[in-house]
Amino acid sequence: MKKKLIYMMLPFMLPLAACGQTPSAAEKSEPAPQNAASEIKTNLEKAYASQKLKVQSVNNTPINGLYEVVVSGNQIIYTDGKAKYILQGSLLDVEARRDLTEERMAALHTVDFVSLPLDKAIKEVRGNGKLKVAVFSDPDCPFCKRLEREFTKMNDITIYSFMMPLASLHPDAARKAEQIWCQPNRTAAWTAWMREGKMPPQVKVCDNPVEETTSLGEQLGFHGTPAIVFPNGKTQSGYSPMPQLEQIIKQNQ
Repeated sequence: MKKKLIYMMLPFMLPLAACGQTPSAAEKSEPAPQNAASEIKTNLEKAYASQKLKVQSVNNTPINGLYEVVVSGNQIIYTDGKAKYILQGSLLDVEARRDLTEERMAALHTVDFVSLPLDKAIKEVRGNGKLKVAVFSDPDCPFCKRLEREFTKMNDITIYSFMMPLASLHPDAARKAEQIWCQPNRTAAWTAWMREGKMPPQVKVCDNPVEETTSLGEQLGFHGTPAIVFPNGKTQSGYSPMPQLEQIIKQNQ
């Protein structure tokens, strides 16, 4: 039962923790003592060997005897010194009104914006395009569509949309993504579908990067859409409305 629980819940931790919220600056984590880290790593990887779970780091938390463990996919769980018990969810600092887990997730998901394969994204330039942002998006995701409609209220921004259809949630999303990419004007096709609900006429499937960009999003630790990457490397999972959206983008150039 324990193995089934972690298998089912870990993929959902990131979207639940960060959806629609702005990551704040995270304090640098303090590594756990070597003996505790070694025992936790050994016990967890043994317990979940069938799932090929790997422990990436073990750090102290403000609670004595409770350790933060970063596992495969940059997901965070909490455990005791022998990894006999596991907690999942947000660790909150009540006095400071801070979500410590969310802050750590934001730090773990820092992305080198310059290294993104922007030629595999759908590019839209609004106004002078000075502000920049990249979004991993699913063509059937309602929150992605809400985000796109917020973009129409902004000027002077360049938006790079990487298609990341989530087959488990939206079985037809991959087909739509491929069709949109293969249109003569993919930017117009993308914005028409996402903002107006107008799907372009069907075309022959061409060489497209949909599988590659989906895999890239997963490698970056994104398990939900929209996932936003800012030029300074910070990321945000979830939708934000205007005017907060514009403020967040300006603050993270």
